[in-house]
Amino acid sequence: MSEKEAWAYQLDWLNIIHLMGLDTIHQIPEYKREKVVKKLTKLYDTELLLSFSPSELDELVANELNILMKKELMSHEKQKKKIEKQLRSNMGPLKQRIIPIDMNDLKDLNPADIEDIKKFFTKMIMGKEDEDDNDDDNDTNLDDKTGYYI
Repeated sequence: MSEKEAWAYQLDWLNIIHLMGLDTIHQIPEYKREKVVKKLTKLYDTELLLSFSPSELDELVANELNILMKKELMSHEKQKKKIEKQLRSNMGPLKQRIIPIDMNDLKDLNPADIEDIKKFFTKMIMGKEDEDDNDDDNDTNLDDKTGYYI
């Protein structure tokens, strides 16, 4: 960089990346970073740029990079939305925060281990201390009682 572009040393690239909504500095090509610095040096005087606060410079550079990288940012947003949609579709049961456990999947376990698992869920998850629950008849919840849910 030349002396005219000395203001660029004040830039906080991590803040600029955050302002643009990107993940890493590698998503901004080096030649585009240099192009923005040269363009801003040409538009504004070096002394004027040095008088700005670092946060103002970061916002100025982020705005110019947004204009310059419009296509890349749009493709990044599409990619991000696609990944989020894919995660939501794969993790459907987690949206409800209930994961059904099929006891047939646990058939290879020892019967003593299954009883320990049942006791664990009863005690820790459901908050019941002992297995003798006398008020089952008065239970108004019509939940599925054929399996255990996390």
